[in-house]
Amino acid sequence: MKIAVASNDGVNVSTHFGQSSQFIVFEIKDGSILNQEIRDNTFTAHAMGECESGEHQHDQPHSHAQILDALKDCQVVLCGGMGWRAVEDLKSKGINPIIVNSDKSAKDTVNSYLKGEIKESGPSCSCHH
Repeated sequence: MKIAVASNDGVNVSTHFGQSSQFIVFEIKDGSILNQEIRDNTFTAHAMGECESGEHQHDQPHSHAQILDALKDCQVVLCGGMGWRAVEDLKSKGINPIIVNSDKSAKDTVNSYLKGEIKESGPSCSCHH
């Protein structure tokens, strides 16, 4: 199993999925972290500079196709917040988005998830959408 965590510094959980600069992808086996890799976020509209001042152009089509493809081998995504469209698009690809309120590192957050300390969350957005 693989769990992706949105991050801005390669250590902590980012507060926003699409605005994160990278994703830490943890490979899990038998309830333990085996490996981790960093995937730079070159996929989202924010990362590609398609949003002005952090705001989406709501009259323009917005696709999550590239980020969905980049995370297609992951079963779970943990982040501090994301828009409802990203939540729905991830779910449609069989990826479970979980909004976390964590002051722990990404690794500690993943371990908490593996221990069952982080429960499934409903759609939540800490952004302007």
